[in-house]
Amino acid sequence: MSDTQVKLSTFPGGLHLPGHKGISTNKKIGSAFIPSKLVLPLQQHIGESSELLVKAGDKVLKGQVLAKANGYVSVPLHAPTSGTVTNIEEQAVPHPSGLTATCITIETDQKDKWISIEKPSDYKTMDPSALRNRIREAGIVGLGGAGFPTFIKLNPGARTAIDELIINAAECEPYITCDDMLMRERALDVIKGVQIMQHALQAKRCIIGIEDNKQEAYLALQQAQKASNAITIEVTLIPTIYPTGGEKQLIKVLTGKESPSQGLPLDIGIVCQNVGTAVAISEALIDGKPLISRIITVTGNGIKQPGNHDVLIGTPINELIEYSGGYDTNVQQLIMGGPMMGFNLLSDQVPVIKTTNCLLALNENNSSPAMPCIRCGACMDVCPAKLLPQQLYWNAYAKDFDKIQDYNLFDCIECGCCTYVCPSQIPLVQYYRFAKTEIWAQERDKIKSDHARERHEFRLERLEHEKQEREERMRKKKAALQKNKQKTDPKKDAIAEALARVKAKQQNNSVESKNTDNLTKEQQQKIEEINNRRKKQSSVSDKENDALNKPEKNNLTK
Repeated sequence: MSDTQVKLSTFPGGLHLPGHKGISTNKKIGSAFIPSKLVLPLQQHIGESSELLVKAGDKVLKGQVLAKANGYVSVPLHAPTSGTVTNIEEQAVPHPSGLTATCITIETDQKDKWISIEKPSDYKTMDPSALRNRIREAGIVGLGGAGFPTFIKLNPGARTAIDELIINAAECEPYITCDDMLMRERALDVIKGVQIMQHALQAKRCIIGIEDNKQEAYLALQQAQKASNAITIEVTLIPTIYPTGGEKQLIKVLTGKESPSQGLPLDIGIVCQNVGTAVAISEALIDGKPLISRIITVTGNGIKQPGNHDVLIGTPINELIEYSGGYDTNVQQLIMGGPMMGFNLLSDQVPVIKTTNCLLALNENNSSPAMPCIRCGACMDVCPAKLLPQQLYWNAYAKDFDKIQDYNLFDCIECGCCTYVCPSQIPLVQYYRFAKTEIWAQERDKIKSDHARERHEFRLERLEHEKQEREERMRKKKAALQKNKQKTDPKKDAIAEALARVKAKQQNNSVESKNTDNLTKEQQQKIEEINNRRKKQSSVSDKENDALNKPEKNNLTK
């Protein structure tokens, strides 16, 4: 479709920057080379680190899963080539603070032997959920930004379909040309990947936004779109203004819509993806290949042979630099990313990761001591997010992390426009990153504290519950004992019955004498003998009764 069918809008601020792109686009993409070793960090994307599946000494094949996804926001990690796992340990990784992370080191065997690959089914016959699972299994993350797992961004959630899929082909930052060269040489793969994403999202329409300084890539995409008969895909030229490649800025330019503050494009029915991600999806769903390499720009006046190369993930940066002809003798800086949003590497003894799009070596170091803010307002004029950079700076400097959020700190895309125009050379973006990091740390601490408090309260509640249960058991036990005391004792009943029988017998034996008058002396003597015997029997019975009444006491005494 023609680009004239898309009505373009604008975003506030922005800059016209020198491109410096021609120095790395004068030759084709270099084929992948196999370094002597690969260093693969388990953490290469936003979310949870992958979970190890291999150990030192294991032989691995190209494409083999080395670490599985660990949690929902996570993807697996694959072997970029065949070789032997030599160790798994903490090593330096690309990070502005020079942090370390757990890494898998593979000594390559130079054979580049693949595992057995099962060719996927036609994506058009696949359920969108199954398609997303294949993308996840391929380890694909966003290749144009922070590396968010792609399968999550392709999940519309409660929506049954997405209104618009936006493909970011702007590549607005100076020096970086990896997407430009990818579109020139693999435009058909870009279109195939876009069609797969459309199917996953059930998107009604797709717009590819490409800056007007990339005419060759634009023409290549148009031809690929026509050849694929992709009538729902529109390739559109947009003005070359930095940072048009920012997600919210690109959406504003192409659709006129604005993503909500601290919200997602999904909230307004839009999903945005990168052209590099589209090619990775095409390889995964059509060829069955996981994400094990990517195109990287190696450029700057500090590189002898600038260009773009297809690089295996995990390749040591120093080996990639040597493959590109090596450094110029006067190199002052090595930046991962572009000059605006990239960061300085403390060493080149770190590996390429999935989010490495550019390595920029410069002969000059423009950093200079910061001067006091003169309140000129230039930073506010160029801010594409309509923020107040000066207020953000003051609050970050004062470490007032509550107040800084009142100025929408997290809407800052860290494009660096404010830093670029600041006459006082204040590294404004560094202050914003510092504030964000501190706020995230406080949030994590708060979550841990809340969790600890909940555990403590639950323990107190559990102990109180157990105490009440014990008291209830004791109460029931006492009640049962009291009830048993009130019941008739069978032994005592038997004793009482025996006493009753004795008394009855005594009463029967106590017969009143009759006709006792005019008795002979002999008769009276017999009567006395009988009475004496009765007395003796009565005395014996009393003793027996006493003995019967004391058995329990005797037992207790014993």
